[in-house]
Amino acid sequence: MRYMDKSIEELHELLVKGEVTSDELVKESLERSHEIQEKCNAFVTILDDAKGCEVTESLLSGIPYGVKDNYSTKDILSTGSSNTLKDYVPFFNATSIDNLDRAGAVKVNKTTLDEFGMGGTGTTAHTGVQKNPWDRTRICAGSSSGSAAAVAAGVYPYALGTDTGDSIRKPAAYCGIVGYKPTYGMISRYGVFPFASSLDHLGALTRSVRDAAIVVDAMKGIDPNDMTSWDSSKMDLLGACTGEVKGKKLCYIKEICNIENYPNASEELKLHLENFHKTLEICKSLGMEVEEVSVDRKLLNAIYSVYRVIHSAEASSNMSNLTGIIFGPRGKGENYIEMIKDHRTNGFSPLIKRRFVIGSYVLQKENKERYFNNAQRARRLLVDTWKDLFKKYDAVLNPVGIGPAKKFEDLDIKYDDNTIALDEHLQIGNFGGFPSISIPDGFVNDLPVSICITGNCYDDENVLNIAYALESAMDYKGQVVKEVK
Repeated sequence: MRYMDKSIEELHELLVKGEVTSDELVKESLERSHEIQEKCNAFVTILDDAKGCEVTESLLSGIPYGVKDNYSTKDILSTGSSNTLKDYVPFFNATSIDNLDRAGAVKVNKTTLDEFGMGGTGTTAHTGVQKNPWDRTRICAGSSSGSAAAVAAGVYPYALGTDTGDSIRKPAAYCGIVGYKPTYGMISRYGVFPFASSLDHLGALTRSVRDAAIVVDAMKGIDPNDMTSWDSSKMDLLGACTGEVKGKKLCYIKEICNIENYPNASEELKLHLENFHKTLEICKSLGMEVEEVSVDRKLLNAIYSVYRVIHSAEASSNMSNLTGIIFGPRGKGENYIEMIKDHRTNGFSPLIKRRFVIGSYVLQKENKERYFNNAQRARRLLVDTWKDLFKKYDAVLNPVGIGPAKKFEDLDIKYDDNTIALDEHLQIGNFGGFPSISIPDGFVNDLPVSICITGNCYDDENVLNIAYALESAMDYKGQVVKEVK
């Protein structure tokens, strides 16, 4: 029996009954970690000295999990998957890690990511490329690529992620699991390496909606070290998963979801959108209303440009402290300027350096109004458009991506410009700080595809319950890749 294929609640019940021990779960998880590392390259660090712990009333107690390597973990290597921090060992935990420690959760590894979370392919980590356990010729997406691969391959029931544009939800979708990003500030960002502070969210990758609720219930909470955090103590995410959704009102964006918008659609895209519309029929069968709405295509096509400008600007500011002087390996040079230049030139990947250049350019005095300020205005238009939808609808449903995970060899292919909004719309959840969750809703050519459910800020309980009801009506909960070939 593989215990790590089970859900959190199933494992907790086994632990309470004494049918398995925490030490046995940790041992299995570590063994599985090494096996998956050889095949998918999902980890920066495997904690071979991890031990089980006491089982309490906490559902997470004694159960192994993975930590994305941009979370600070006291006395444990935390690299952000970057050569600039390849030897960095923090002296403190992220607040969310402390919260999980109090719940009795057992971390067994640190998972890989696109360098500092700046990527959507899982190909820029300083330790190499992450491979999708469903098909190792394909990407996991990013940046939470290692976490997604590990959960999908049965290393443990959940892992932590961060989401600045879609970095929890899209890797989860490509790996056939659940990815949940709660409302901005529900989980403290203190101790997590900042990428773009106005967009950064923390969350969880799991194999079921209930597991996602359990994990975030334990992670969340107001934190004096994060002024953007807020008091969510009255929210019971797990308790909200009742499956009672009759009368809920949903909508989808026709410019994103309908096949007639894509005259050059691939066969995979056609099947993906066909599957999405079948899922909408399942929503109706559960007693929910589903309506088609329209959004200005020019506004939708601006999503990616807005995201690129804002996140590059914020990243260039946030990461100005990565000089090799304060921490990280020292660069070479005869003075501190030369040392900093050497450190940043040789430490960062080309992708990161491009984003820093863009960020610095759009923040220059002569460029700021044209690029950065205009991007913020477009962001506001997009957020207001979605908030208007939430006045009438409980959630917006859209498919994730343009099909299943892409092959590595196809990453440089330029897709039809019409697909930009379809591939990038998850970023609106970050623009507005909206709660958003992706869940599997089928397969295309034997590879998983997903739907994303997004609701209004602070309406996480409603969003999770809709996701739980829909998940319960389909056959894709608890998916595990039994054998990574």
